[in-house]
Amino acid sequence: MKGVRFSGAFYRTVGAIFLLAVAGALALWWWQSRLPDEQVYIPQPEVVTPEVELLRDYLRIDTSNPPGNEIEGAKFLAAELARRGVKAEIVESEPGRASVYARIRGRRSGEGLMLLSHIDVVPAEPAAWRHPPFDGVIELNQLWGRGVLDMKSITIAHLIAFAELSAAGDLERDLVFLSVADEERGGRLGMEWIVENRPDMIEGIRYAVNEGGVTETIAGEVRYFGVEVGSKPMILVDLVADDRETLRRVRLDLEPWFEPQQPLRILPGVREYFQRVAPYRKAGGALLADIDATVATGRFWLLDRSYRELTTNTVWADGPAPSAQGDFRMRVVLRNLPDEDPEARMRFLREQVGAGVRIEPILIMPSTPLSSTATPFFEILRRTVRDHYGEVEVGPLVMADIATDSRFLRSRGVDAYGFWPYPVDFFQTEGIHGVNERLRLDWFLQGIDLTRDLVGEWVRPK
Repeated sequence: MKGVRFSGAFYRTVGAIFLLAVAGALALWWWQSRLPDEQVYIPQPEVVTPEVELLRDYLRIDTSNPPGNEIEGAKFLAAELARRGVKAEIVESEPGRASVYARIRGRRSGEGLMLLSHIDVVPAEPAAWRHPPFDGVIELNQLWGRGVLDMKSITIAHLIAFAELSAAGDLERDLVFLSVADEERGGRLGMEWIVENRPDMIEGIRYAVNEGGVTETIAGEVRYFGVEVGSKPMILVDLVADDRETLRRVRLDLEPWFEPQQPLRILPGVREYFQRVAPYRKAGGALLADIDATVATGRFWLLDRSYRELTTNTVWADGPAPSAQGDFRMRVVLRNLPDEDPEARMRFLREQVGAGVRIEPILIMPSTPLSSTATPFFEILRRTVRDHYGEVEVGPLVMADIATDSRFLRSRGVDAYGFWPYPVDFFQTEGIHGVNERLRLDWFLQGIDLTRDLVGEWVRPK
């Protein structure tokens, strides 16, 4: 059998194809190597619009808390509203601890919508970041900076929607813009101060939109649009004793409540959350779909801890450590079901620690009802999301270990809904309170469009 002979042109073609393949692989590696994680990310072309520049300017204002210098951020927001014809009020709970408030009056009372956000951000250590956290660098179609997700991008989306509706006028319902101080440190000088000292700001508000949700994505496509409807209130205390061994004993006594083994009760909102999210969970989906059967058949412990947390009260305790006062201290956190009486939980803790241990409260959150998904506004939210992202599931989210300023509104009868109006993938979420916080520019612009349509549907229905 005669051998096959190939021409020089054939070898040159094969070589060219090989070189192109190598070049493509190197290009993909280069794109991925520029990111701080292992996601496969093919960036879209960068489109830097005036909205992106506005967010970029806001990111460059360092509003880290502590120390909580929100005043410069508040001045920026008030100036941007004024430039768009809106008069805003800067309110200081203490010098420099500033919030921004504006209201557009509608024809009907008692059905107002609040656009709630916070100005402060958690501190960032520049040495750990790919780009300086307050430089507002744009790279690979992403804007990098502390607070871009938590939550300055949402604030800008709120501001734009608010200003456009103010210019249009003729609103059916009140619309309030409120961006507050001190959220990252519990809200004492922000939302808590406002509801106690300026109740006029929340007068007539029926619904609010805030941070707190999730947009679960696969390959850049949203599959579950989770709207935060509540969370477990927290009690934060220091236990103080004269010696280390006393606190070690207390910690051992508290350990049975560290890991939830059986549910205390399953609230209706939590049950709905489990049912809605079940089809999107490969692991544990069947268990979540019928949580009562899961509990009855003794399979509750098979659920991920994040779900078990939502059905019971839990405790976490640090190790004892010496203090400057010469005694020993141990930080303890109680995370309670939303309807739990905080005084009952404090009595539980006192019974557990016994004599010889002093309890010093740091933060005691009151019981807070879950917001309902059976409201006219939630139906508008669901419809608007689907108009923008297709037939995705829009359902509730209940959080076990994170609390937002929405709790101050819910305790006063306001249904508050937390969500990102744009997709956010898993790798981006790792930047929240971490390093390399960033947001895709095209997703941010999608969020502005969704916010504009959602708010307009409620306050200026067609």
